[in-house]
Amino acid sequence: MKIAILTSGFFPVIDGVTITVFNRVKRLSQMGHQVLLICPDYQPVASLYPDWQTYRGEVFPGVTVLPLESAPFMGLEFDRNVKKSSYPLLLRALAEFRPDLVHVDEPERLQLGFDKIPAVDFAKLYGVPCVSFLHTNFIEYLEDYFALPAPIIRVMQAISKRIVSRIYNAYDLTLISSQSTYTTAVKMRIKNALKAELLGVNLADFNPALRHPQFFEQTYHLSDLDSKVKLLFLGRLTPDKGWKFTLRALTQMANDPQYQALLSSVALIVAGDGSMRDEIAEALSALPCQAHFLGRVDPAAVPTLMLNSDIHITASEKETRGLTLLEAFAAGVPVLAPQAGGIVDSLESGQAGLLFQPRDSTDFAAKLQRLADDPALRQRMGVQGRAAVADLDWDAAVGRLIAIWQQQIQQAKV
Repeated sequence: MKIAILTSGFFPVIDGVTITVFNRVKRLSQMGHQVLLICPDYQPVASLYPDWQTYRGEVFPGVTVLPLESAPFMGLEFDRNVKKSSYPLLLRALAEFRPDLVHVDEPERLQLGFDKIPAVDFAKLYGVPCVSFLHTNFIEYLEDYFALPAPIIRVMQAISKRIVSRIYNAYDLTLISSQSTYTTAVKMRIKNALKAELLGVNLADFNPALRHPQFFEQTYHLSDLDSKVKLLFLGRLTPDKGWKFTLRALTQMANDPQYQALLSSVALIVAGDGSMRDEIAEALSALPCQAHFLGRVDPAAVPTLMLNSDIHITASEKETRGLTLLEAFAAGVPVLAPQAGGIVDSLESGQAGLLFQPRDSTDFAAKLQRLADDPALRQRMGVQGRAAVADLDWDAAVGRLIAIWQQQIQQAKV
C-alpha cells in the first residue's frame, strides 16, 4: 500500500503521538509499504533538537518524511504546528505521491495551523479514503493554558466541542484507542468513531536483565540512589501533565510530619523537558528529598530507565490512553495515577498500580506511602503489569491498523 500520514508531530519531539507515529512507520517499512509522512518542521528550533536532520528525508526504507513550515504551538517554542502558507505544498506532495489512503493524526491541531480541515479536500478530489486518529482531547487543555474564569472556560469548551466534532466528522473514519475517549467522542457527536487497540509497546526492549545496581550512577552520574525508592516522572513538563497538582501535593506532604520519613526515603527522577521546568525545579528543591532532572530522554533509553525505577507517577487527568503507563507495565513497575481520563482503561486500582482521586492531595500521599513502604506489593503489581501488556506489542497494533485501512480502501472502490 501507499499511505500518506499527516501528523501533528514527529521526532525529534518526544510525546505519545510522535512515539506512536515513529513505531507505526517503522513497522510499515518492515512490511514493505510505502509511506509519505508529513509533519511540522523542527529546523527553526535546531538549538533544542540538534538531531533534527535525522528525522527528515528517508528515515526508513520506503518511508519519506516531508517537513512543513512551522510555528510555535500554544506559545511553546519547542512544540511546533504547521503554518497556513504550507498547505499548497501539502497538496502538491499528496498529488505527486498518489496514496491509496490518507491518515491524519490530530486533525484539530493541524486545522488550527492550516485554517482548514487537513487533506479532506484532496481525498474527495482523488477519490481516496481519508481517516483521522483522535489522540488528544485538546478541549480539556483550555483550563491548563488559559487563566480565565471557569464560566468563560466552559463556554470556550462548549464552542470547541462543536468545532472539533465538525472536523472529525469530515473524515471517513475516526480512530480512537480507549473506551473512555470513545465515549467522550460519541457524546461530542462524532458519528464516525471506531474504537480499536492501536497502541502498543516494544515488549522485547523491556528485558528484566537490564535492571542492575548502580544504574543511575553509571548512566547519569547520580550517586546514593540504590538505597532510595526511585519515583519516576516521565513526560513533558507542561501544565496539561498535572504538574501543578503534583507540586502542591508534594509540598503538603513536606509540611506534614507523618510523611517526613517517606520523603527522606525516596528520590524523584524527572525525565522530560518543557515550559514548567524551572518552576518544577524550584519547587522540588524545597522538598526534603532528592530530586534529579534528566532532561529529554531518548525513547531507546526509556526501557532501561523504567526498569531501574521503582514507581512511575503521573498526575495527568487528560490522557486518552497513556503510553507511559503501558511502558511501566512492560517494565514491571507499578503506577500511581489519577482515576481519570483514559488511564482508567489501562489501570485498575490494586492491580498493576494504584489510582488516587483526582486533585486529592491526601489520597495521593496515602497511595504513594502504601507503594513506597511495600516492596512485595510493588513486585506483585509489576508481575500483573507485565501480564496486562503481554498482547500489546506494536506489530499487532500496526497489523490491526492496516486491516482497518485495507477495509476503507476496499469500500472506496465499491
